[in-house]
Amino acid sequence: MKLARTSDLWWKTAVVYCLDVETFADGNGDGCGDFRGLIQHIDHLARLGVTCLWLMPFFPTPDRDDGYDITDFYGVDPRLGTAGDVVELVRTARDRGMRVIADLVVNHTSAEHPWFVEARSSRDSAKRDWYIWLDEPPADAHEGVVFPDQETSLWEYDRKTRQYYMHQFYKHQPDLNVANPEVRDEIARIMGYWMELGLSGFRVDAVPFLIEAKRPLDKISLPDPHDYLADIAAFLRRRNGEAVLLGEVNLPYPDLMTFFGARDGGGSTDELTLCFDFIGMQMMYLALARADAEPLADALRQRPDPPEDGHWATFVRNHDELTLDKLTDAQRQEVFDAFGPKPDMQVYGRGLRRRLPPMLDGDPKRLRMVYSLLFALPGTPVLFYGEEIGMGENLAIEGRFAVRTPMQWTPEPGGGFSSADPATFPAPLPGGRYGPKRVNVRDQQRDPESLLSWIRLLVECYRSCPELAWGAYTVLDPGPDARPVLAHHCTADGRSVLALHNFGDRAVQAAPLVPSLAGVTLTDVLDPTAEPVQVAEDGRVTVPLDGYGCRWLRTEE
Repeated sequence: MKLARTSDLWWKTAVVYCLDVETFADGNGDGCGDFRGLIQHIDHLARLGVTCLWLMPFFPTPDRDDGYDITDFYGVDPRLGTAGDVVELVRTARDRGMRVIADLVVNHTSAEHPWFVEARSSRDSAKRDWYIWLDEPPADAHEGVVFPDQETSLWEYDRKTRQYYMHQFYKHQPDLNVANPEVRDEIARIMGYWMELGLSGFRVDAVPFLIEAKRPLDKISLPDPHDYLADIAAFLRRRNGEAVLLGEVNLPYPDLMTFFGARDGGGSTDELTLCFDFIGMQMMYLALARADAEPLADALRQRPDPPEDGHWATFVRNHDELTLDKLTDAQRQEVFDAFGPKPDMQVYGRGLRRRLPPMLDGDPKRLRMVYSLLFALPGTPVLFYGEEIGMGENLAIEGRFAVRTPMQWTPEPGGGFSSADPATFPAPLPGGRYGPKRVNVRDQQRDPESLLSWIRLLVECYRSCPELAWGAYTVLDPGPDARPVLAHHCTADGRSVLALHNFGDRAVQAAPLVPSLAGVTLTDVLDPTAEPVQVAEDGRVTVPLDGYGCRWLRTEE
């Protein structure tokens, strides 16, 4: 494919890496991660092949929700650094070929934000209508509670002004009223400010809650909530034509597609640039639990094509709970039984609070297969920090925070995260099999057989096969004796990749039929020393796969 075309839409072949500055690296020895520590470790990300950093919230905060309760959208939490440090990070990342995006969390503010302090000071406050108020909560106030272990209603009573305010999340996070034009203007200023400091876009937090929450009718003045999302995207493009919006939209595919926009009937998105594929992720875990690729294959067959300049974002693990909410109760129980059988491994009755390696009992072949799958699936791969070395969770930490432990750089007791006493760290490190003594960057970067070396190879191979990201894909029948295998074929500009992934622990012989490849020779992308595969004249491709084996086979130049 022509590089001039693919580089314009850089997000189609990006490798996104999500991190929390607070837990990544401490640069001043106070026990808390910061921007200077992140900058000092930027070359690790460059060597890994990351092309886009996604920063979790770094704004001033009371820190009751890991930074998602924000008191100043224009500031930097003093524990983490200054705006100057952010600019230095952006400059240093750009020097290594990386763009930087950040969380846009404008569904709500902290209850300590000056806007809300002013809004609750009086019913006549100038900021009163920046939030959502009612004299009495609606009858369905208990429905749709996001954190059922913490909250019982979406409405909280304010004693001073004797009204209830809305909060889709925690009561200390009052919802902003985006139907108010002043609020929408302020959100645009926030985006414009950070783009002027060099950001290349935003990951938009909980998009459906931002534009489609069930709010009182007298507060909804938008004729179509998607018009507002389109306005945000248009503003972004005016300020920076290369900028992206990566959306967190956990909805069934038909509902999710509306968030891409493309309402002109053409091939361009006019809302979100990328959307996470939550359905595919959940079906992948069901497939892993069953040792049968069919649940994921079925999801991929049903997944609609995004607009031409939009894309799916694929992931194995994110920074939040590993939600299984789109599975049936029986399917969810299958995944729980396989990967989180103990109650303390589960959260909210709908998800897991574990990282992948402990879920797979550290099986290196199975881990390698899953990450090969991540990079081979049609979409933009997103990594959560520490995935590249196989970090585990710490179940002693409450709720979703079990997976947000400090990055493990070295085998020392503090994991090389900080020179301070580990008791001062934002969260305690895991111990035992997944502690820093056994899982760390320093040891793995010296080991060609390590998970880190494998993911570096996957990134390199993914970047060298643009048809994986750009091509039309087809899910194939893997053959009569290869049900555990996911076989899919991507093609673009006359080049093809056939990807095969065995979800089972026994060797099988995959034999998909690809008539368009009849008679051609395929080379192994992941192992150039492997014997080429000759496709039969009828298009049958016969490939042996070990248990949890994976191969990417590409047409020759």
